[in-house]
Amino acid sequence: MSVRAAVVVFPGSNCDQDNVRSWKAVTGLEAELVWHKETSIPDYDLVIVPGGFSFGDYLRCGAIARFSPVMSEIVRLAKRGNLILGICNGFQILTEAGLLPGALNRNKNLKYLCLDVNLRVENARTAFTRDYSQGQVIRIPISHGEGGYSLRPAELRALNDSGRVVFRYCAPDGSVSPGDAPNGSLDNVAGIVSEGGNVLGMMPHPERLAEDELGGTDGRALFTSILRALNGGA
Repeated sequence: MSVRAAVVVFPGSNCDQDNVRSWKAVTGLEAELVWHKETSIPDYDLVIVPGGFSFGDYLRCGAIARFSPVMSEIVRLAKRGNLILGICNGFQILTEAGLLPGALNRNKNLKYLCLDVNLRVENARTAFTRDYSQGQVIRIPISHGEGGYSLRPAELRALNDSGRVVFRYCAPDGSVSPGDAPNGSLDNVAGIVSEGGNVLGMMPHPERLAEDELGGTDGRALFTSILRALNGGA
């Protein structure tokens, strides 16, 4: 199967080229850049909504980008079951667009955070995580000022009960306590999937640790998982 991937570019995006490079480095396949003003895009198998500061984070992160013309197409593809990956600002945009529940709030210390964090893989059965193992602890960078995930308690219970929490901030040994989420994220949530399992939003940046030259490869399995899923792998 020929896999087609796209990376969306908004004014203020700064991780678009990182994702294009990492996708090619890991899979050997090209990803096309798609400008946010596009009103019609092909049926890409994968669309990556990258990190950055879309529209300068005015109003709140992702609030303006959510109304970009391309978002109607992303919603259309999501409803078709195509894979959508939102990273950092992309996660914020997907929540604003209603493709994922919850919201991302200011970090608990009200400061911008840029550091490596430990994540525990909570669900290794999704299209995005099948090349990880259940409970595996990985190291992935974060870089955000508004990454504290919040959700109503009943909705959070539903996410946990249905296995939709995919990544959780943790200690190096895999244990989880509130202090392990540097941004104050509720229940240490770092990444979730949609009800259909085809939309993933995560605050950490897997594209920044997908090659040895970058200092680690813990993000690599996310891209190989996607490729295997798109090629019909179990």
